[in-house]
Amino acid sequence: MLVLALKILLLAASVILIAFVLLQQGNSAGLSGSIGGGAEQLFGKKKSRGWERFFTRITIAGAVVFIAVSLLLVRITQ
Repeated sequence: MLVLALKILLLAASVILIAFVLLQQGNSAGLSGSIGGGAEQLFGKKKSRGWERFFTRITIAGAVVFIAVSLLLVRITQ
């Protein structure tokens, strides 16, 4: 019963994670933006506001839940 509940939670977390990653707007301009602009976002020069901040926080929470439930399922089923 616990395994089934965790699998349903994992499914919900993965759907939420996929949806919010696809809803987010890209911040870089191709390959040059990923090389040069990555440090700016990493160190907080480009702060997200409004919906971007909400989408970012939901994405982080979904990723944490996904990883935690995945590891817990592996631990339980062994």
